[in-house]
Amino acid sequence: MNDKTSLTLPLVFEKRQHERCRPDEVGATNSDHQTTNTTSFLKTCFNGLNALSGVGILSVPYTLSSGGWLSLILLFVIAAAAFYSGLLIQRCMDEDSTIRTYPDIGEHAFGKKGRIVLSIFMNTELYLVSTAFLILEGDNLHNLFPNIELQVSGFIIGGKECFIVIAALIVLPTVWLDNLSLLSYVSASGVFASAVILGSILWTGAFDGIGFHQEGSVPLNWNGIPTSVSLYAFCYCAHPVFPTLYTSMKNKRQFSNVLLLCFILCTIGYASMAVLGYLMFGSTVQSQITLNLPTEKLSSKIAIWTTLINPLSKYALMVTPIINSAKTWFPNHCNKRPFDLLLSTSLVISSVVVALVVPFFAYLVSLVGAFLSVSASLLFPCFCYLKISATYRNLGCEILIIGFIILMGAAVMILGTYTAVSEIIEHL
Repeated sequence: MNDKTSLTLPLVFEKRQHERCRPDEVGATNSDHQTTNTTSFLKTCFNGLNALSGVGILSVPYTLSSGGWLSLILLFVIAAAAFYSGLLIQRCMDEDSTIRTYPDIGEHAFGKKGRIVLSIFMNTELYLVSTAFLILEGDNLHNLFPNIELQVSGFIIGGKECFIVIAALIVLPTVWLDNLSLLSYVSASGVFASAVILGSILWTGAFDGIGFHQEGSVPLNWNGIPTSVSLYAFCYCAHPVFPTLYTSMKNKRQFSNVLLLCFILCTIGYASMAVLGYLMFGSTVQSQITLNLPTEKLSSKIAIWTTLINPLSKYALMVTPIINSAKTWFPNHCNKRPFDLLLSTSLVISSVVVALVVPFFAYLVSLVGAFLSVSASLLFPCFCYLKISATYRNLGCEILIIGFIILMGAAVMILGTYTAVSEIIEHL
């Protein structure tokens, strides 16, 4: 099998969907065997970077602005905790070769209830991230074309709302596709897109007259810490992808090295963007740094348009696992094309409604980071590992590290969720 098959394998999938909804049992089983154990170290690194380098890179300057310069320490603490919890996922999978997906880990640790809980958190996180994509599209397109509005039956629809609907119409055909091969190749551009955005913003600050002269008012803003830590956690929300990356590797012993390299490179990218953006715009930086960029500059246009293209290419890949999970609820209809189209279209429509009702990118991302990302990326791996390995019976350094991660994750989840929900309600 050619090494390129690693990019045609959906990064997140539900094993139960294959069991209940595949028309050809034998064919699907053969395909399963063909798509595992074929990915090289380099390809896995690329897929891992693509999973970790998301739209969070746009919000880290705002995150640093909210918490102050010293809050940057929290980025490194969360990165280290997320890296360690990624290793715990690997150890859970080493306990049983039948574990292939993230919900499988939950089922192995806590039975069917564990699978259900992890599936709910994973799918809810993917749903809200895809909704944040639409909000991001609306914000940036409205920034490029601020005078656009639409009148329908005497009602005036603002430009941002119009662009959210337009973005949804653009991604809708990609959600209808049955074959994810093309979508996986398009989505793999995410790493390159993040590098282009970072380079364009660096160019804007260095050569387009903005400069790096903002110093910020206070080194630490305690009131902004809950928001900051939630947004930092959102940057490391790729853990549901890790089991599939691990399963696909030729040499699984190298997976820990893959995680280390991916986390180091992504953390450097996030920290660089945070520092550059904060030095450029200080406390005036917006929830997406692209909204601060002068739209008449070429470098700014490159950053903004790259920002717009990247979420559109990833939207379908994000919602497809949700669609596959939903199909298992209707086993008598899951292989009927009209039903599949209706299901995927309904999902897109619902995400548009949520994006229109809660059009606050930073607060929605903060909520996802505090409640869902912390749970899926920090808490669940720790609890599942403790249950599967029974390590909790022996007090040692490992237990202390896991205990620290659990306490930190619980604090972030409680404070961050409360702050995010309060801010959303206040702005509604």
